[in-house]
Amino acid sequence: MHIPDGFLSPATYLPATAVAAGLIILALKRAELDADRIAGVAAISAFSFVAMLFAIPMPGGTSVHLGGVGLMAVLFGPWTAFGALSLVLLVQALLFGEGGITAYGVHVIAIAFAGTLSAYGIYHFLKRVSESIALFAAGWIGLVVPAVIVAAVLGIQPLIAHDAWGKPLFFPFGLEVTLPSIVIPHLIAGLAEGAVTVMMVRFVKRYFKGVFYAA
Repeated sequence: MHIPDGFLSPATYLPATAVAAGLIILALKRAELDADRIAGVAAISAFSFVAMLFAIPMPGGTSVHLGGVGLMAVLFGPWTAFGALSLVLLVQALLFGEGGITAYGVHVIAIAFAGTLSAYGIYHFLKRVSESIALFAAGWIGLVVPAVIVAAVLGIQPLIAHDAWGKPLFFPFGLEVTLPSIVIPHLIAGLAEGAVTVMMVRFVKRYFKGVFYAA
């Protein structure tokens, strides 16, 4: 899901970086991170970091990996999860080349912001029906929503940046290619992400109740 450098036009990554910076500043003000919760956030962030590094190659040249986005959102709330995931994405880009530096803003918006917000929202919408269904849905949608956004951003690059003859200057494939090649594998991988989210949240709530975000 991580976009390398050179795939996005400046018309895409410059405003995305500005928006991401604003969201990070807002998260620093709104995140609820006390001394009792720091160790838990660090541990789950480490899990998310490792999960994102194990990318499984898929047909068509794409890859898919788990992310722990829904897990973070449910356990720590949307703003704390957003801040932690933004830091995970920055370390991955700077030290491991997992996603380009110029694509960092798009990753923050798609994975850390839209992913956590959608996961947190669907969890609270469904938990009155069933806690297990709500957790599974949070894990699933926390992976799928970022995939849809990343696919859409890549797919519109030929429309945003092309030469006088219409030849794309950056990523060359349109939405008809990016949406099915990126989203469909993540629809399936989201099932595993949902199952992991159910198991991990139940484990944390049972043995480490103090780190759980109760709102």
